Amino acid sequence: MNKYISPYTPSRAEIDRRYTNIRNAMQSAGLDYLIVSGSEYTGFEGAVRYMCGFHILHRYAYVVVPLAGDPVAVFPREATWVGDHSATFIQKREFPAHCGEWIASFLKDKGARKVGVYGLEYIMTVRDYGALQKAGFDLIDFDIPFDYARAQKSEEEIASVRHSMAINKAGVLAVLGAYQEGMTEAQLMGVAEDLFASAGTARKTMDMICTGPNGSIQPQMIFPTGRQVRDTDAMVYGLEIAGEGGHWVEFSRVLAPKGVDATTQEMFTAYQEFHELAKAHMKAGNTAVDVHRACSKPFHDRGYRLGHVSGHSIGMTMIEMPRIGEGYDFVLPENMVCSMHPHIMTEDRTHSLYFQETYRVGKDGGEALSGVPIKIYTGGEKSF
Repeated sequence: MNKYISPYTPSRAEIDRRYTNIRNAMQSAGLDYLIVSGSEYTGFEGAVRYMCGFHILHRYAYVVVPLAGDPVAVFPREATWVGDHSATFIQKREFPAHCGEWIASFLKDKGARKVGVYGLEYIMTVRDYGALQKAGFDLIDFDIPFDYARAQKSEEEIASVRHSMAINKAGVLAVLGAYQEGMTEAQLMGVAEDLFASAGTARKTMDMICTGPNGSIQPQMIFPTGRQVRDTDAMVYGLEIAGEGGHWVEFSRVLAPKGVDATTQEMFTAYQEFHELAKAHMKAGNTAVDVHRACSKPFHDRGYRLGHVSGHSIGMTMIEMPRIGEGYDFVLPENMVCSMHPHIMTEDRTHSLYFQETYRVGKDGGEALSGVPIKIYTGGEKSF
């Protein structure tokens, strides 16, 4: 059988670029080694794929990166035949019964002292962390430095991002086009999921809805259910996916067959202003917090509450640092990619609005990668 080679497989130059950037960050932090963690948990598989090309099908994996020399990919032995390990673009691969114990022994033999960990906050398994801790290493949380080092996307990565966005747009349009009153929430989501699976997203989808009665949207983000939708509902099918290249994007729009009420319309006007400001301020050289403050002004001026930050960096991990919010003075580089999705609500929390757009940071401003107008859709659309 001929092996399929994805057009989004990174080139040697791209792999070298990634390792150079990560090792520069390691050197700045005084690390001897870095352990990069990945998990099957949706959106958290990407760092391992970024560093070794392996797409986690099930369970978890690690890449152990020395400051100089060859990295090692470490997979749990019980997953030896789970996933295509031949896709791994680094040569050294290990399949121990206990990954944490193997990594601890390996690092001890190498004389490692200061060891960074990407995934210490969310991803690394507890038993593997315990084994490393017992070994006495100085373990450093390296989540933010790792993400900062990969924030600027290469042209190869941008091509993968655009491919993901084309799939995501097709899924949202499929939902709009298929809408009929009486369909269930889950049936309508199934239209998008069928398209995503056919396009090769595999398990890399993270989909939810926000909905409400009489032209309003409630704050809760929920799974779609067997509830039948009505023409008087307002809803957002929040679709977050990664295509074949593994780069996540987020894109959605408001669906309201009979329109929205006055409060939601005013919130939507503020949202339109937000995205115009995003285009103006998401340019190289601005800081994440400055972009957040500038873009969120329409919401603050109207007295709305923000459910969370304006957005976040996004790449082969669904949520990367920095957040586009308070406390992040990271300077945005050109070709950084960010999902922008402020969650706003009225003070009494009876009305809310939330939908997504993915931006590329440019020299002179932000590029909204979908190219789709910020407007309310009524269902039955065959094009944007």
